[in-house]
Amino acid sequence: MPSRRCPGSEVSYSFTPIGVLHSCFSEKFAIPRQPLLAPAATATLELFAPYNQPEALEGLEQVSHLWLLFVFHAADSGPKHLRVRPPRLGGNRRIGVFASRATHRPNPLGQSVVKLEGIVDGKLLLSGIDLLDGTPILDIKPYVPYADSLPEARNALAPAPPPPIKVEWSEAALQQARQHAERLHSDLVALIEQCLAQDPKPAYQQPEPSREYGVRFWDLNVRWHYPSPSCIRVLDVQPAHADS
Repeated sequence: MPSRRCPGSEVSYSFTPIGVLHSCFSEKFAIPRQPLLAPAATATLELFAPYNQPEALEGLEQVSHLWLLFVFHAADSGPKHLRVRPPRLGGNRRIGVFASRATHRPNPLGQSVVKLEGIVDGKLLLSGIDLLDGTPILDIKPYVPYADSLPEARNALAPAPPPPIKVEWSEAALQQARQHAERLHSDLVALIEQCLAQDPKPAYQQPEPSREYGVRFWDLNVRWHYPSPSCIRVLDVQPAHADS
């Protein structure tokens, strides 16, 4: 029996971003692995013309949450993988790419649900984000609770959020974070705590108390260590240029 090609199987598509996300996450490390796990993580979605016009945004004031369709612009563009090692499973166990939300996709596309905090001058103010600064946005869709929330749905690979790890502060780091929070108009202490509580290091790694980790939020370098495997202690919060 002769084989048949599916319609469009040889067709390629190109997409033009409708906007770009200006996010608190300046690098991939320590970004929550799912959206809404860090409510203090905020971003501004700058829409490009003509989608920044009031006509395109009409009705959004009645919507609390949005789906963002985006490009994994900073993901590895190397060979495609049929199996991946999701961080949720410790980074050592492999599963099929379609059973994971890993960034190594057949096409570098992602979706994320975020909270809409407001609309100012054609820009969307968002929270609970899990996207890197500079992420190109391809489309926006309203979250529809009766259709998008399925109480009977199951996922045995990720049945519940991972338990948070304890986060404590040095006195100096806490004071630094509070000072920078005023400048950034951000709940910086909550942002750092919510992101680090997800335990951003690889799950298979056994941290030594002497080893320090660091990440950049906004324009700040945040350093921490693990005084014990079940606790993070924030050591320092300094402007990024201070280390350069």
